[in-house]
Amino acid sequence: SKDLIQAVAWQESNYLPNVVSSAGAIGVMQLMPSAISYLGVSDPYNAEQNIMGGAKLLSFLSDRYNGNLELTLAAYNAGYGAVDKYNGIPPYTETQNFVQKIKASLGL
Repeated sequence: SKDLIQAVAWQESNYLPNVVSSAGAIGVMQLMPSAISYLGVSDPYNAEQNIMGGAKLLSFLSDRYNGNLELTLAAYNAGYGAVDKYNGIPPYTETQNFVQKIKASLGL
């Protein structure tokens, strides 16, 4: 949903297109370099491309986790390998906080 995309963009980068995290994630939706081409993004600093790539990733993860928002968000933050490994939200403070903050911003 538009609200979900906006909440993730706000949490990830405060809507800033040129931000790069210490882990190397780029742009508004903080896309990892390894996923950028898969997501169809040619310029991760282009806000529209980055947001569309993030939306594609959220959709993929939502499908993977049968619409489970918490698992979708956890996988967006920590990677689906971590979610699968722990069979749920990984025990990472950053990921747990990310999930809770997004849910709160959506009024959940």
